Amino acid sequence: MTGNRILRWLLPVAGALVVMPIAMIGALAAGLAQLPADASPSQAAVADIPADLLAMYQQSATGCPGLSWAVLAGIGKVESDHNRPPGQVSAAGAQGPMQFLPATWQEYGVDGDNDGVADPFNPADAIPAAANYLCSLGADRDTPTAVAAYTCGGQFACRDRALAPGGYATRVLAWAAQYADALTAGSPAATVAVQTALAQVGTPYLWGGETPDAGFDCSGLVQYAYERAGVTLPRTAQSQHDAGPLLSLIVEPAPGDLVFFGADLLHIHHVGIALGQGRMVDAPHTGALVRVEPIAGFGHYLGATRPAALPATLLGIGS
Repeated sequence: MTGNRILRWLLPVAGALVVMPIAMIGALAAGLAQLPADASPSQAAVADIPADLLAMYQQSATGCPGLSWAVLAGIGKVESDHNRPPGQVSAAGAQGPMQFLPATWQEYGVDGDNDGVADPFNPADAIPAAANYLCSLGADRDTPTAVAAYTCGGQFACRDRALAPGGYATRVLAWAAQYADALTAGSPAATVAVQTALAQVGTPYLWGGETPDAGFDCSGLVQYAYERAGVTLPRTAQSQHDAGPLLSLIVEPAPGDLVFFGADLLHIHHVGIALGQGRMVDAPHTGALVRVEPIAGFGHYLGATRPAALPATLLGIGS
């Protein structure tokens, strides 16, 4: 439903998306695990979402058990920046803060505030209508696919693009993860690092890059995110791993932990920031964008460190 905005956002990676295998798209989507329906709003959510809309997102999600309010908030962010100017009609004719096409609104629109009018421009109607539509698309069972269908309807080629790295669903769920406090739990430094890294989703990969304007490589993104959290880290993935402190391999990486990949512990070639629930945010490779993806899907996982220095489960190696 975002029409030309999605097309402009995808142009830098359009060639890669055309040749991406369907199985890879499915694996990436599966890695974006269901968000907790009852997660508390993070500080980022409170700061970014108007209070009345935040309450609407939370209340509306209860009409679809299993759907997180943060997903509705993520859609509201991507579609209209939570009903902020400029206008609310896209080039494709989608309307209001949740960007409903007229035909879709006719089928799924609701009178959320019981004033006798179902108005797609009224957040009190549009937000519960979005929950209604997402639930009909199976958001309680498969959130990423439902979010992709939300923006694409029955256009399957569009759904594939929306589910691909850097696509609409990834962007929505990255914002949702930033808004859901359960996914950024931990020390203040870990929380800030996670929120900072998620805010860079969609930034192009650049070898040696370490700023939002130029782009990021994997360790540049990590260094930037933790620098904003007040933690100074070395520059390369290998040196960031060696700086520790290391976690036991039996410990599930928590939000803010760094996860490392390579041939062995002396040949680390990639690092990401864990988000919890088996996911990470990272700058993967040349031609890609900063994205959220499953840790298990990257390959050659070697372990994690906790630069925010949370006290539990540390081995004290390399600290």
